[in-house]
Amino acid sequence: MKNSELIFVPAPVRGHLISMVELAKLLINRNESISVTICIMKFPYDIGVSSYMDSLSNNPIPRFSILQIPPSNSESYKSQSYHTMISTFIDSHVTNVKNEVVAMTQPDRSTRLAGFVLDIFCVSMTDIAKQLNVPAYVYLTSGASYLGIILHLQAMVDYQKKDISEYKDSDAQLSVPYFKNQVPAKVLPAICLDEKASELTLSWGRKLRETKGIIVNTFVELETYAVQSLIADTKIPPIYAVGPNLNITSVGQDIDEAADVFAWLDEKPLSSVVFLCFGSYGSFLEDQVKEIALALEHSGHPFLWSLRPVGIESHLKKYANLDDILPPGFLERTSGIGKIIGWAPQVAVLSHRAVGGFVSHCGWNSILESVWFGVPLATWPLYAEQQLNAFQVVKELEIAVDICIDYEHHAFSKYKVIIEAKIIESKIREVMKDGSDIRKRVTEINGQSRAVMAENGSSYINLDRLIEDLVAA
Repeated sequence: MKNSELIFVPAPVRGHLISMVELAKLLINRNESISVTICIMKFPYDIGVSSYMDSLSNNPIPRFSILQIPPSNSESYKSQSYHTMISTFIDSHVTNVKNEVVAMTQPDRSTRLAGFVLDIFCVSMTDIAKQLNVPAYVYLTSGASYLGIILHLQAMVDYQKKDISEYKDSDAQLSVPYFKNQVPAKVLPAICLDEKASELTLSWGRKLRETKGIIVNTFVELETYAVQSLIADTKIPPIYAVGPNLNITSVGQDIDEAADVFAWLDEKPLSSVVFLCFGSYGSFLEDQVKEIALALEHSGHPFLWSLRPVGIESHLKKYANLDDILPPGFLERTSGIGKIIGWAPQVAVLSHRAVGGFVSHCGWNSILESVWFGVPLATWPLYAEQQLNAFQVVKELEIAVDICIDYEHHAFSKYKVIIEAKIIESKIREVMKDGSDIRKRVTEINGQSRAVMAENGSSYINLDRLIEDLVAA
């Protein structure tokens, strides 16, 4: 019997790519008959992919290969909104992906094409799987609750004939079968309600229902209600909760700066430092930066702050002169108490014993990392599905305090709402409080996040289920 080769197609975004590679490693390590080829589409902006691809090339993984997809001639994505740009870019590569996969899967090969594992941004490529007569699975790098929202809104439109655009800027509360609490319309991802982008997410919901299975980077013990509700839904494909899939060995891009950060952290007491980091696009307007600075200064806690300029490639930049953006005298007054850096080695920082709280944009990878290292969250969502994630960790999971839950506070937001220093300060004090219910809950989930990946853990068992289905396909 031939070995089974899987074609992985990730979105060309660092967080999505890393998560998908970690899933590939799990499958390869668990079953020697599985090999993975991952298709890489080169996005024109450097959003952290290049350095990660270099690290993969320098540290080869057994039975794992990289397939570079030729660029598309189409540039239609350049005229698209932020919400639809990546999907339009990916759709323009469908033919090239098909051609490259067909060329590499000749009948005389020692492996058989067993199926596709697609990022949700790449679900349009389920048609390639159909043409090649192999199954397609979707891998959701976000949580089960976000999956539930996509499926619920699509069902409302297609089966109940609802107009979901009425929820945009609405105070409505939605009863969603995958949530314990009612979901405020204001925390629905903008991509679900934006006039053009909503058609994209509705198409995702339809395509998801056509797949052989949906793999989710979560674990049952974290999103118990959402996962169990999805499993019980007979109108959707099988659900495989196989997370947390994390790259916990990465130090970061700047080794010298990282060493300086850890030397500073080593001098701080246990769980005393509040860490602020806001992802690849985590930047703020000058007025908001000043409010954050004042809050940190008055909070009484040491702080490590990843502060970067506004821009689509902000993760590559740092301020040339911090005095230009911070309150007068701030650096002198907080010398030794606080440290401001550019790009942060987030995983390594969260793992440090001195870190006791995490002010985060609530990207799903960041949430899983905070859980993995047992660090309570303070939510500050900025874009994508992050405000839904923030609602979830505050209300559904109770592992976070809310600086804010909606994303009206990002530098790119049309609202330009500034959160005052006194609010930020109070929430920092709350997330850093010893013995709080939130800290106890995070400690409990932290232990479970490790146990689920061990033999007989829920994610270990679900991965076995997935492998059995993949190999038998």
